[in-house]
Amino acid sequence: MSYSSTQINKLLNSLEKHLADEHPDNPVLAKAVKSFRKMDYIAYSMGLLNRDESFATCVTWWPMIAVLGTFSAGKSTFINSHLGMKLQRTGNQAVDDKFTVICYSRHNEAKTLPGVALDADPRFPFFHISKSIEEISEAGQERIDAYLQLKTCPSENIRGKILIDSPGFDADSQRASTLRLTQHIINLSDLVLVFFDARHPEPKAMQDTLAYLVSASVNRADANKFLYILNQMDVTAQEDNPEEVVSAWQRSLAEVGLIAGRFYRIYNPDVAVPISDPRVKERFEKKREEDLKDIYTRMQQIEVERSYRIVGKLEQTAKSIKNQIVVKLTEMLTEWKNKVLLFDGIIISALALIVGVGLHLSDSWGLLGTLVPGTESFSEATLLAGLLVLIIVHFTVRKRVADRIKKKLAEDMGNDHEACKQYIGAFSKSTAAYRSMLFKKPAGWNEVTERTIDEIVDESNDYIQELNDQFTNPSGNDEEETQVLAGETQTG
Repeated sequence: MSYSSTQINKLLNSLEKHLADEHPDNPVLAKAVKSFRKMDYIAYSMGLLNRDESFATCVTWWPMIAVLGTFSAGKSTFINSHLGMKLQRTGNQAVDDKFTVICYSRHNEAKTLPGVALDADPRFPFFHISKSIEEISEAGQERIDAYLQLKTCPSENIRGKILIDSPGFDADSQRASTLRLTQHIINLSDLVLVFFDARHPEPKAMQDTLAYLVSASVNRADANKFLYILNQMDVTAQEDNPEEVVSAWQRSLAEVGLIAGRFYRIYNPDVAVPISDPRVKERFEKKREEDLKDIYTRMQQIEVERSYRIVGKLEQTAKSIKNQIVVKLTEMLTEWKNKVLLFDGIIISALALIVGVGLHLSDSWGLLGTLVPGTESFSEATLLAGLLVLIIVHFTVRKRVADRIKKKLAEDMGNDHEACKQYIGAFSKSTAAYRSMLFKKPAGWNEVTERTIDEIVDESNDYIQELNDQFTNPSGNDEEETQVLAGETQTG
């Protein structure tokens, strides 16, 4: 689905209004949209974004929980239990091969909508996802409904949040696209619940899936948003060895880099294996209730975490433009210029050598006079033809060198498709034929845009302080006392 700059502007206006109406006493997020717009204009001038794109659509503006795991881990059963209704199909085999975005609806019945509903709405985490699907699917964006669906339900437990249920990772069909969309979800989520099946403590057959799910959380700045859940722990009650099961999983996950983190041990009593020993049953139920309480508490906290996440993304993006993107683009431009000059010199020298050899062999040195103004044999047409050849050579070299650098960049950045696309767009604009090689800085980057980026960073810090004022009170003073103190300070 294609969007124009007018349409993206309308979508952002709608988002801004919705956030202002949703939280009239908390204008931080609505103001953050304006800051994203300022950053968009810089990105447009640099070539980082197209006019139909926005950094604001790279985050989800709703609190978002992702539920990931293998097909037998009990994800859907957990979701149905949390919603208080049977929305997702369950079973020991893979029952759904789509990402399901679940959100609240005031209607009394659940509805299933096609994936295109997500692609066209910037509030959801899959806005414009059809572009990515087009890159990885032979059928292009027409297959968006094969990957995504939207389900609405009247459960109060999902009001104001987005819950995403992932398909099983075990099927090879659409595996590459599934893993790519999973990475997209992980980056946007406020909370990631990673489910494992306690019945299979050493899943060697699923090692690559584990590596992908778990390694994604290792060394991340937001690694605390990952909760690792051992589901269906009731199967260990007969042997009464839950600690051994946890240890087995810890060993498996250590092999893919995860050496820290807590496991939550749960099961669904409605479908659990009966536990005959009363003492074992009591102990298992107590542990399940404690861990479920902790999980649900984290799920309730994401409203607050969502605000910090969005403001943090604003600051992170602004800083990355100044401290990473501009620096790397400058290095790439320097490399490009040096190679262009080198190849220009080599090719022009080679041409001169060939011409010289040709003139020598044909004893036609007199033809050089056609290139020297003031001589009788001087020919403007010959001179212009020579200059034209040099110009063609130069701009051909410029383009070939730029293409090679972009190709190498794509290979070096691997699966980071979005960042690679931005770098290539900006580098292409900076090396465009109409732009002089004398410019040292990337296209669109100057003192004005640098000051604007610094303003956006300052604004994000102000937003953080506003959020802190809502949720914290380091001084311990109540509001009235704070106002009195402020008044005394002004009077003094």
